[in-house]
Amino acid sequence: MTPQTHGKRWRLHPAAWPIAALLIGYPLWWALGFGGLSVIVVAVPMAVILWRRRPVKVPPGFGLWLLLLAGQALSALMLAENPPGTYGDLSQGRVLGHLMRLALCAALLVVVLYLGNLTQRELPQLTLVRMLGALFVITVAGGVLGLLAPGFHFTSPVELALPDWVSGNSFVSNLIHPTAAQTQKVLGHAAPRPEAPFEWANAWGSNLSVLAVWFVVGWWVYGGPRHRLAVAGVLAVAAVPVVYSLNRGLWIGIGLAALYLLMRLSARARIAVCAATATGALLFLQSPLQAVVVQRLDNPHSNDVRAFTVSATIAAAAHSPIIGYGNTRNALGNHRSITTGKTQWCDECGHPPLGSDGHLWHLAIAQGFVGAALYIAFFGGAVLRWWRDRSPVGLAGVLVMLLVLFYMLIYDGYFTPLAFYMISFALLWRGSLAKGSP
Repeated sequence: MTPQTHGKRWRLHPAAWPIAALLIGYPLWWALGFGGLSVIVVAVPMAVILWRRRPVKVPPGFGLWLLLLAGQALSALMLAENPPGTYGDLSQGRVLGHLMRLALCAALLVVVLYLGNLTQRELPQLTLVRMLGALFVITVAGGVLGLLAPGFHFTSPVELALPDWVSGNSFVSNLIHPTAAQTQKVLGHAAPRPEAPFEWANAWGSNLSVLAVWFVVGWWVYGGPRHRLAVAGVLAVAAVPVVYSLNRGLWIGIGLAALYLLMRLSARARIAVCAATATGALLFLQSPLQAVVVQRLDNPHSNDVRAFTVSATIAAAAHSPIIGYGNTRNALGNHRSITTGKTQWCDECGHPPLGSDGHLWHLAIAQGFVGAALYIAFFGGAVLRWWRDRSPVGLAGVLVMLLVLFYMLIYDGYFTPLAFYMISFALLWRGSLAKGSP
């Protein structure tokens, strides 16, 4: 990125319209019911444009992602099988979930190729960064909506158009039915956790942290005094839904990001980060938000559930370590009982599917340990490859790659989170192309 891009940030070239439609138009996608599926839609015109612009440059790690895709397709052979300790018949939902994830991963490869093959004149780095930053502001607004109107939801056009057996599937419903918040009893009583404009509360937390990185780069690092004042205001507002999201993974991710910046930034910048962190901590400790965090830490109700599902996932995946089982499975029993699922006398006997407590665990059961290793190699390789890039985009992109490796332990990365991970990867690749490195 060069200073010259600053003055041309919104003079959008026609070739950049598909990515602008995805990022700037995301609220509309969400309202229509496409949401996390929107990237699959915009990948179609991107693929057509790429075909016309042959030859196509490919990024480092391209082969790893192709192997991951191949393994994902091959794992369909195991959709009808159940590893020991699990149950369930081959259903339309199991097949549909597999096909949707496969389409998503293929579409995201197209998006990365498309972004890497646009020139800096067609799509300056700063323009792409600021598109992501604008979506951060929308995410904050969605978080506030989730707190003020947690019951807000509506039936989307996509939901109306789909047959009942598709729209009625709980997994599909999360993707196509717009809601402001998930109401859960995390603190022992019903409390809203923001999720608009994304598919679930954990996706909101993951996306907010990644988009915040690009928001700061686009509007603080490359912004003037008024931009920086606006950044401070938006971040202050964001703190409220961040705390009330009750999302411990998000809180830890923010802490890890602060530690990363203290380690990587210059001495002068570190002083500024320390001052901002100290000021924020002081204001937080004097606010009602502090009591919410303490109450959440005193109610770690999900720890036992996660421990059970992760250990059961690893045990199940060990029976098909090469190609996995194509999708998640339901386990027999849970951490409290051998009873399977909820009953009239045991409301807490239900449990999340195996592989739903983190992207790494989903890959382990759906694509085997080989698929999990390829995913780690792809994003871990990006960290090693671009660690020495100390430009703002380089530092921010590596931070996002590190967050990917952390969040894979606790969050399902599919759909919007994976889209923002891959766009961040593309920003790193584009930066290296601009400097003439591979």
